[in-house]
Amino acid sequence: MKVYNDSDAQPAKVKSRPVAVIGYGSQGRAHALNLKESGCEVIVGLREGSPSATKAQADGLKTMPVAEAAKAAGLVALLTPDMSHETIFASEIAPNMEAGDALLVAHGFTVLYERIKPAADIDVILVAPKGPGDLVRREYERGAGVPCLFAVHQDASGDAAAKALAYASLIGGTTAGTLETSFREETETDLFGEQAVLCGGATELVAAGFETLVDAGYAPEIAYYECLHELKLIVDLLYEGGFAKMHEFISETAIYGDLVSGPRVINDETRARMRDVLSDIRDGTFARNWIAENEAGKTEYDRMQKADLDHPIEATGRELRAMMPWLQADKNSAKKAA
Repeated sequence: MKVYNDSDAQPAKVKSRPVAVIGYGSQGRAHALNLKESGCEVIVGLREGSPSATKAQADGLKTMPVAEAAKAAGLVALLTPDMSHETIFASEIAPNMEAGDALLVAHGFTVLYERIKPAADIDVILVAPKGPGDLVRREYERGAGVPCLFAVHQDASGDAAAKALAYASLIGGTTAGTLETSFREETETDLFGEQAVLCGGATELVAAGFETLVDAGYAPEIAYYECLHELKLIVDLLYEGGFAKMHEFISETAIYGDLVSGPRVINDETRARMRDVLSDIRDGTFARNWIAENEAGKTEYDRMQKADLDHPIEATGRELRAMMPWLQADKNSAKKAA
């Protein structure tokens, strides 16, 4: 797979006209500031009365209502939560985009599942940094970047791919290395990773391990340390150097336990359930269910989330984390940086 770097990008494809960043959350703030410092004219589009306006203005950025920002821009980066896209796009963005303009998203969900339907005469592109907004910002500030994915859904101008790559370069993505994908591949793999491994899979594994030890009579505090607290140490090693670095820095006893017991926990039955999860994503079942849940007021979502946050591991964790002053220092540093 080709890795695109700074030399492959043509920043003028985006810098020649104003860029509207809609939303000022984690990704929105990072993109807007990086674009501005890369020489773009940036307008932050926010709903009337948004508390984010004061923050964006304090960061030195121009703010406008969403409709005005979309009208003034040549590229509109829609960086609000997925479930808000449909209303915002239909009522405030679509009527204010002209032929040859570009709509950019950082996740393909609402385009792939046709929750938004852009006109045929505009470009529809995706640039997805592979990291949270604060990391996108920090890496840019130190002259580096976070790797990005880019994709084209609709190429009305003939320059859609060039615009996507230019945008990736302006937020630091091509400094780190940017890969081309498709809206379908980005969306389906992102949803699968969140559900089966990163969020759903990981939290269920942690909770099940905690429950197994506590049910067997071990102290909840010890179970917390072994099944949740130390997970960061292992994830950091995997992040930095894959399986090889983890094996380099853990004991031979741990390696042996990994090799003989890992396949007992994650086995053919687990893989079959993962394939079921992927099937629901690929055939649209997950998207339909999530959209219907939002439209129904998210009552089941709220119930399931409350059950998750009421798990005994949370109470144990709160007590033990209070004994870890470095966590509070990290939290305060993050707030100060934001």
